[in-house]
Amino acid sequence: MDHGLWTNNRISSLFATRYPLIQAGMIWASGWRLASAVSNAGGLGLLGAGSMYPDVLREHIRKCKAATDQPFGVNVPLLYPDINQLMDIIIDEKVPIVFTSAGNPKTWTGFLKERGIKVAHVVSSSKFAKKAEEAGCDAVVAEGFEAGGHNGREETTTMVLIPAVRAAVNIPVIAAGGIATGTQMLAAMVLGADGVQVGSRFVCTPEASSHLAFKEAIINAGEGDTQLAMKKVVPVRLLKNKFAEEIKAAELRGASEEELKQILGRARAKKGMFEGDMEEGELEIGQVSALIHEIKPAAAVVEEIMMECTSKFENLRI
Repeated sequence: MDHGLWTNNRISSLFATRYPLIQAGMIWASGWRLASAVSNAGGLGLLGAGSMYPDVLREHIRKCKAATDQPFGVNVPLLYPDINQLMDIIIDEKVPIVFTSAGNPKTWTGFLKERGIKVAHVVSSSKFAKKAEEAGCDAVVAEGFEAGGHNGREETTTMVLIPAVRAAVNIPVIAAGGIATGTQMLAAMVLGADGVQVGSRFVCTPEASSHLAFKEAIINAGEGDTQLAMKKVVPVRLLKNKFAEEIKAAELRGASEEELKQILGRARAKKGMFEGDMEEGELEIGQVSALIHEIKPAAAVVEEIMMECTSKFENLRI
């Protein structure tokens, strides 16, 4: 494959990777096996700290270091209850890259950058992208409405969000939401992105720590099999199942935020994505699941996306 296309890329240069391709730090899927496999394949692997106790995060960081000599990072949801402990571990273990999400980037960006860590923040609008740039972030992840898991309230799709964010900030822009193929990666970059973040596609790899039953449900999903739920609490895109229908029914009858939280309960995401309860569990995944048809190794996913992106670019006719 011709790597020349990516030599001077802003994301590849920022994170010292071969490709401007980031594997999203997803809860119950992104442990050290997946992150190290993606980093070894030339992308940037991220550990998903949102589903890890502090001591578990430390263990995954150390195992990731042992499994790859390439850069990797940690995704930290800023709503995490023990976030101070997570940040102390990240500093102590000398993690070079942190992606933050679900919160105000001003809170931790300065702290991390003072310690030599590169910081990217996930945003759902150009307004929040500007705030991330003002906070000192090195890059923003502009995540469209198609994405799995927690979503912005704006409901702006990737096709609209990327050019809007590109026009709003000068720092590198990473496109996310609805990207699982090289063609989609190229489209995002034509719209103004410097790189892409891929989530759902990496869930369907042997290295992802998510349950096999969840992976099989994803590859069997079709268009329209995900829905956005929990808007009164924190919007989240889910694969439709018994639990999702229960949430939908509650929302239609005007359930309060308190009632929705009670239905959600504790460890519902772990029950679904990690333990494999396909009816009562919360199954966070993106719309692009409709385009995912097989479980394949993370390295093969990286190579397939990059080969297709490069080939489509070289054969582009406008």
